[in-house]
Amino acid sequence: MTDPNKPALLWDIFCRVIDNFGDIGVCWRLCADLAARGHHVRLWVDDASALAWMAPGALKGSWHGIAVHDWTQTTHQESLANLAPADVWMECFGCDIAPEFIAAHAGSAGAKPEKDLQNPVWINLEYLSAESYVERCHSLPSPILSGPARGRTRHFFYPGFTQGTGGLLRESDLAQRQSCFDRHAWLNDWGIEPKPDERLISLFCYEPAALPWLLRHLASQNRPTRILVTAGRAQAAVQAMIEDENRLNPPWNKREVLSISYLPAMTQREFDHLLWACDLNFVRGEDSLVRALWAGQPFIWNIYPQDDDAHHAKLDAFLNRLGADASLCHLYRQWNSVQGADCSNISLSEPLEAWRRIATEARTRLLKMDDLVTQLIHFVSKKR
Repeated sequence: MTDPNKPALLWDIFCRVIDNFGDIGVCWRLCADLAARGHHVRLWVDDASALAWMAPGALKGSWHGIAVHDWTQTTHQESLANLAPADVWMECFGCDIAPEFIAAHAGSAGAKPEKDLQNPVWINLEYLSAESYVERCHSLPSPILSGPARGRTRHFFYPGFTQGTGGLLRESDLAQRQSCFDRHAWLNDWGIEPKPDERLISLFCYEPAALPWLLRHLASQNRPTRILVTAGRAQAAVQAMIEDENRLNPPWNKREVLSISYLPAMTQREFDHLLWACDLNFVRGEDSLVRALWAGQPFIWNIYPQDDDAHHAKLDAFLNRLGADASLCHLYRQWNSVQGADCSNISLSEPLEAWRRIATEARTRLLKMDDLVTQLIHFVSKKR
């Protein structure tokens, strides 16, 4: 809920979906958290299709406090003419607000912003990183020198893992939800009945070079393992790998130690439950990384690969912040190798408890920080 001494605000949040729906995933969690605290949100997005399964009812306006708008409406003068001015503009991940939208709410170029213009707090929400530049750049101003918003200032807002950053998305009721979670009942609802002493591993990934190793390794263990494979790219990658294995090496899983369950597309809340239910989580991108941290279970991150290999520095910075030991660092780097992985000396059994301690300690540290939405609300309050 909002502070009773402060009015609820209207937030315009802008999102362009590049690929893999990570952008809309983060933006929706942000919208939902703001709405849960009593604020009102307009989400402007160019591809809202993922919300059909990520947040059922969102496209029909069933989420209290949130209205989803098509991005094209930001350029329609008739649509904008009667649009109530927002208190906050937030561009997510470098997407630019349409000049027509700005002009409709910022007057003409050359006007005096301090007298003649509506003045929403303007924020550019950046990508998550553990690199050192984040603390240096967090909350820095960026004056607008031209166009219909000339004379305004927007600010960079960086999520992060340290006190000098904007923190991480974390709902106010997350700890309560997690404490009430019934693992057995949840698995039963999804038709999953683990064997005695069966280890559960969730798999949400791109197409890592180490994927064949992972399945062969698990099939060779004494302890039974069930992989819960998420819909989309992870499922396609696993099925393609199994087809190759069965053609080239038919007995690879002859003892049937490894079981595979393919899951349908999940809501964000059910995805949280998946991570809570598993003993080890393979996650990818930004949103699921944060959810894996809150789960408190050992996890492996499949970082989004970049053409200039900038993701290597980003991965190393995260491992340093995580406090990962040598075995965990080695697995992370092999899992994220695009040239072929050397996993011959890696085990997923012996170091698991050590990895769980690392995850738990990281979660404890991060819980001491204010979450992203709390910090955004405080930042906006100061700027207003």
